[in-house]
Amino acid sequence: MYCLSFLTAAVAFAFAAWLYLWVKKQKTENPKIQQVSRLIREGANTFMNREYRILARFAGVAAAAILLFLPKPIWQGTPGTNLAMTFSYIAGTLLSAVAGKIGVMVATLSNARAAEKAKEGIRPAFLVGFRGGAVMGLLVVGCSVLGVAAVLFFFGDASILLGFSFGASSLALFAKAGGGIFTKTADIAADLTGKVELGIPEDDPRNPAVIADNVGDNVGDVAGMGADLFDSNVAAMTSALVIAQSLSGDYANMSMVLCYACLGLLSSIVGISLAGIGPKDSPTRALNASTYVTTGIFLALTALATALIPGFSWRIWGASAVGLLVGVIIGVTTDYFTDDAQPIVRKAAHACSSGPAFTILSGVSYGLISAMPAMVGIALSALFAYRLCAPMGEGYAVFGISMAAVGMLSIVGMIISNDAYGPIVDNARGLAEMGGLGEKTISVADQLDSAGNTVKAITKGFSISAAGLTVISLLGAFLTETNAALAEAGKPLLTGFDIMSPTVFFGVLVGAAIPAVFSAMLILGVNKNAQGMVKEIHRQFDTIPGLREGLEGAAPDYGTCIDIATVGALKELVGAGLMSILATVLVGFIGGSSAIGGFLLGNIVSGLLLALFMSNAGGLWDNAKKYIEAGAEGGKGSPAHKAAVIGDTVGDPFKDTAGPSINTQITVVSLVASLLSSLFVAFSLFS
Repeated sequence: MYCLSFLTAAVAFAFAAWLYLWVKKQKTENPKIQQVSRLIREGANTFMNREYRILARFAGVAAAAILLFLPKPIWQGTPGTNLAMTFSYIAGTLLSAVAGKIGVMVATLSNARAAEKAKEGIRPAFLVGFRGGAVMGLLVVGCSVLGVAAVLFFFGDASILLGFSFGASSLALFAKAGGGIFTKTADIAADLTGKVELGIPEDDPRNPAVIADNVGDNVGDVAGMGADLFDSNVAAMTSALVIAQSLSGDYANMSMVLCYACLGLLSSIVGISLAGIGPKDSPTRALNASTYVTTGIFLALTALATALIPGFSWRIWGASAVGLLVGVIIGVTTDYFTDDAQPIVRKAAHACSSGPAFTILSGVSYGLISAMPAMVGIALSALFAYRLCAPMGEGYAVFGISMAAVGMLSIVGMIISNDAYGPIVDNARGLAEMGGLGEKTISVADQLDSAGNTVKAITKGFSISAAGLTVISLLGAFLTETNAALAEAGKPLLTGFDIMSPTVFFGVLVGAAIPAVFSAMLILGVNKNAQGMVKEIHRQFDTIPGLREGLEGAAPDYGTCIDIATVGALKELVGAGLMSILATVLVGFIGGSSAIGGFLLGNIVSGLLLALFMSNAGGLWDNAKKYIEAGAEGGKGSPAHKAAVIGDTVGDPFKDTAGPSINTQITVVSLVASLLSSLFVAFSLFS
């Protein structure tokens, strides 16, 4: 299976390179668009370089701690294992960073070309946006398959993969939080000063925050979401491999994990190559169709592999199929609550005509309701996978849940392609307006952007749900690692976590509170930074002659707004992540393994609920605003439109900062728990 993994990753990289060259060949001729695109690219690179320098310091400290203490203190005679874990951690961090960096490079290359192609019609512009996003999708999944297979090949121990996964997760946590704070600082400031106060268009070049807003789309939704889904995919594979290693017939089970991951990547390659749109087709329909095609190809290929390869089990195939199908169903339900062609968004848009209070109330209510189908879906997929694989023997039930997570994430290459398409066409829409390409071209770009918003909401729901299954399987991996440490220490093994136990219940309550505090810290960061940027925008409009009127030669200072967003995001991103990690460590050393089991349980349930609520409510408010801007409820400039902009402003940090960052936070604390399991067994106050 190692040869298949390396070969599949090589095919993905080769196809990504071809797509990159294809996008690069598309011409850009408008000087204004070239200039603004360059500013966006420079701003994104500046932010990511500064962010990565901060994260490099964190990674250095974490690597030193892993070398000294994990999986056991190095002075207890395990230097080789500690070195392997440290190398694995650094590799996970580096691969995640490289995938994000290249993805942003391609996205900022694609936006200007998609804007120019919009002059020719919807089909050529769609292809540029989608293929630019597909480069990111292929790189992320190719790096995850390559990294997991390489670590397993060199060290031969799935437990070492916990270090690799922690490297990917820790970088994803900070990248998603930092990118989310940056993008929503600029977006909120630009909307409040531009649309609400001055009544100017969304991407009007007079607005000093407009370039920072476009930069944020890339560092938040391309680099951040790419790192997030890289982390989820690696974590799902890691938990499945750790559990598989502890089972009878471990070689066949571990081969099955790698084989299914490779076939998922191949399915995404085929799905991406077949994706297209007719002259009158809906971009949303085209993106969803490519997802369904990829799903069908994966199910067929894995069924064929299960039938032909000795030792592969149909029960495990069934578990992975259930996970994937439930993921698709969750995507459909998310679409129902966030697509402006559906009744829920239109009801929220109608509520906007009664004022901002009703806008907020409707969005919060529908957002809370929308969390239930996904929560039930996650629960049912875990239940079906558990029951399906339980007859295979001890430990196989939890392995079935982990394979459901692998199945749900099997088409993640296509999911990331759809997600990265969103910020590319969002930037293209802004560039079309700033480049003066005319109303017809802007209308085409608007159609592409609307599809991007809908599909982004679906992919966020999908990624949060996949993280839910992944962390349930990581709970199983934590139990496996803890029992190995307990057996070595001669202590009784854990068979589960009794919530009536005081230590377990202590962990549940603390764990449930962490996602709420984590979200609040990120949203407060956006709030504080956006207020600072609003002051800067006011200063520029008040002091730069002719800027407000749009006179020739009156140019805003875009760089200062980019700097405000950069400095503010980097200042705020570390605190929330460290709070989550330190809380996990403290609970473990106070209550031991049982308390950590409760902590993870509370963190999973509370985190999933909050993440789904915030992601869907934010998507609903965003598309309600766009629905009104298309002419409903009085159209642009109406009282309903102003109320919708306020709703969207509240929803921005919900859907793009806190919501999608929570699932990474859950994964990180689950991995920290598994990595420190032997220390929690050896040292705790009340265990």
